[in-house]
Amino acid sequence: MKLLAGKVSIVTGAARGIGAAIALKLAEQGSDIAFTYVSDSSAEKAATLEAQLIALGVKAKAYKSNAGDFTQCETFVNDVLKEFGKIDVCVNNAGISKDNLLLRMTAEQWDEVMDINLKSVFNMTKQVIRPMMKAKSGSIINMSSIIGIRGNAGQSSYAASKAGIIGFSKSVAHELGSRNIRCNAIAPGFIETDMTHYLKEGAASEEFLKKIPLGRFGKAEEVANTTLFLASDMSSYITGQVISVCGGLNI
Repeated sequence: MKLLAGKVSIVTGAARGIGAAIALKLAEQGSDIAFTYVSDSSAEKAATLEAQLIALGVKAKAYKSNAGDFTQCETFVNDVLKEFGKIDVCVNNAGISKDNLLLRMTAEQWDEVMDINLKSVFNMTKQVIRPMMKAKSGSIINMSSIIGIRGNAGQSSYAASKAGIIGFSKSVAHELGSRNIRCNAIAPGFIETDMTHYLKEGAASEEFLKKIPLGRFGKAEEVANTTLFLASDMSSYITGQVISVCGGLNI
């Protein structure tokens, strides 16, 4: 029996990287998948992922939707409910980084990171909790970051947005626990994706690796495995927690 047989999962920002790995992992365990991508440049990757998911024997559909826009999230969730009938799992994965020293950071850069990383989590959670409350069941999984726990020079906006996700997740867990809806956060460390390729180059790579007790960068599938755990009944008594997938970087 697959861990997510008969379930319907939403994954935002899933055209590539960690989001794509999560969508594939949940589908492998039987979940139907509705996922979002935001730009026309990602449409081809989204179509490829949709085909990969369907090939795994589940129902899957890609939606072009900006998680940072409340109205688009409302439309997206309503469309998913019409198409799939319910929502059991919501993985808020959409995110960007606009790294800059605070002295040089513009208000526009700050706002864009907050909208895509933090406001998106509010937007999506606000929409999915109604059907979850009706079903008296659900798992919300929010993608934070090790940077949201420890901070990092040049990443004040990213760190603030990811720290905000942690506080939000804990509060939602308090509010919805009585309805059997769980809300947890995952804090990845340095994971090999398109967004972090620069970390593996030159002397900087060696410095990063020295800080990681396991001595290597993480893989997107390792974040996906943790997401699967939190999405499934294996974690039925876990809510309001932050699980770091960081190779020990937060020790």
